[in-house]
Formats: sequence, C-alpha cells, structure tokens
Amino acid sequence: MTTVLLTGFEPFAGDATNPSGDAVRAVAAGWSGPEELIVEVLPVTFDRADAQLRALIDRHRPDVVIATGLAGGRTQVTPERVAINLADARIPDNDGAQPVDRPIVEGAPAAYFATVPVKAMAAAMGEAGVPAAVSYSAGTFVCNHVMFAALHATASTPGARAGFVHVPYASEDAPAGAPSLPLDDIVRALESAVRAAIDVPTDLAVSAGTLH
Repeated sequence: MTTVLLTGFEPFAGDATNPSGDAVRAVAAGWSGPEELIVEVLPVTFDRADAQLRALIDRHRPDVVIATGLAGGRTQVTPERVAINLADARIPDNDGAQPVDRPIVEGAPAAYFATVPVKAMAAAMGEAGVPAAVSYSAGTFVCNHVMFAALHATASTPGARAGFVHVPYASEDAPAGAPSLPLDDIVRALESAVRAAIDVPTDLAVSAGTLH
C-alpha cells in the first residue's frame, strides 16, 4: 500500500492559528484512501521539527512526503520547487532559536529540487478552483528547513518523493488586510496536490517559470 506523510505546522510569530496545521487535519478527516495517509502537525522550531520529521520518515517509510506551511502575504497556494541548505532566521522560532547562516545538513548538497511533480500539483489545484503557482523560494526559516530535511532523508530511498506546499492565511483567521483564501479552499488544494503527487509519475512539461 502507498503511504503518504502530510505535515503542517503549529501557530508561530504571535498568530493564534496556522492554516497549514488546520488544513492537514481537515484533509485527514476527509481522507478515503486507498492510500494510507499519516498526518502530523510539527512544531515551528528548527531542531524539533527536523527531528520529528526524520522520526516519522524512519518509522513509516512513506512513499510520498508533503510538508506544508504558512506563507503570509502570498495570494496563491504554492508548491515549492527548491530547498536550500541554509538556516538564516529573520525571527526566532518557537523555542527562541535564531540561527544565522547555518547549514541544515553539514556536507549535504547546497540545494535539492522537489521530487514531487510540482507543476502537475499546481495544475491540479487550479483545476480544483484554487489559485496556485509553482514557487522557487521556500525562504530560509523552518519551512525551508523541513523541506530540505525531507528531501535529504528520502534522497537514498528509490521511488520516494518529497516536497513542500506553502499556503496563504485562511480568511477565517487572517490578519486585517492580509491576502487569504477560505480554509475550505486550502483543504481542497492540498487534497488535489496530494492526489497529483501520488498519481502523476512524470511532471508536466510546461512552463512554470518566473521573471523575478
């Protein structure tokens, strides 16, 4: 049986909620398979999120890993194409850690490309009626850290795929004036992204590039 690991994050930076954590719980509640779906909400801390994610991968040996997180200010749901081997925190994490210019994994590659079909995932979300686009920067905070850790942990496992999806604020809890989408749309987007990651063996050969 195909096993999928889907993660979100707890709230951080003073927010009362985190739509990524809320959405993955909702995906789990509505999941009908046939694949096994394992859902976990990770702490927004460099060290503990990394350790928890690696433990989940070691325990469950998932065929697909999709981590999700909040990108406040974005207007679309954005599968990430690249994770870089760099932790450089503009704000402290939820444990108060604020690493600067620290490699995530000493001696590992400078970057990994997502191994899930990011263009197909964005297309599937669009077909589900949710604004979506491929992104080329997951930042340098805990989201990028977890994406890099997932790709590093699965790099030596034949057939395993991993990636990351950033979501906007949920309209129900967004700060005043912040771009947002209804939580139901975010949930539908993630359901579509997971299905594409499972079902699409080779990514779409279409342009998803940017000019800046």
